[in-house]
Amino acid sequence: MSTDINKEDTQTQGGQPSGDQQESIRQVVEAMGVGPADYPGPADASDPQLFCEARPKVEKPFRGVFEKFLNWARANSLWVLGFGTGCGAIELRPLMTSRFDASRFGVAGRATPRQSSVFIIGGYASVKTLKRIVRSYEQMQNPKFVIALGSCTINGGMYWDSYNTINRIDQYIPVDVYITGCMPRPEAILAGFVKLQELIKSGRGEKANEYSEHFDWYKANQKKVIKDWDMPDYNW
Repeated sequence: MSTDINKEDTQTQGGQPSGDQQESIRQVVEAMGVGPADYPGPADASDPQLFCEARPKVEKPFRGVFEKFLNWARANSLWVLGFGTGCGAIELRPLMTSRFDASRFGVAGRATPRQSSVFIIGGYASVKTLKRIVRSYEQMQNPKFVIALGSCTINGGMYWDSYNTINRIDQYIPVDVYITGCMPRPEAILAGFVKLQELIKSGRGEKANEYSEHFDWYKANQKKVIKDWDMPDYNW
């Protein structure tokens, strides 16, 4: 038994949706109550304003007791992004075991940036990895916090003059807590979490807003080492 398939309906042409895809989009748009004339159509993947140039907004904190309560809750629910950026990731595994039991500090792992509030940059960071780091960081919702783990992350370490690694992660994204060593033991990482909790509870965990305020400076540094930045490379 054979079935005839219209290739024009199953393949994209020039990056545009196929016939079947357009029909599906039309049905979704109508279900949302949007008139066909008001639907702008698919976004242009080559428009950098939608991706790497989109400016983050400064999230102003609340005042008084309400903000203190929120900071207390944030400090005791540190959800770490499960992204091992380098060799330092090997030290994160023992944290969740019974010996170190990071859960008693409110630390838990999460699978996606949109669920996470803490990003640990562990070990060396190559230029190729930096693109993923920046993208993951920008996908995280505010407030968000960064821990620089290991000498290579902080000052380049043994790779300080490498052609393919970066020296200081805080030139590309803001860092809240630095944990030195090669590699720091789990006890040192727990001490870093305690320091981060102190910063958050005191209202000083505002590095995400610093990224928004100095967005041009951070983006200029990123583009010095990331040459193929714009779409479609940025959205692989």
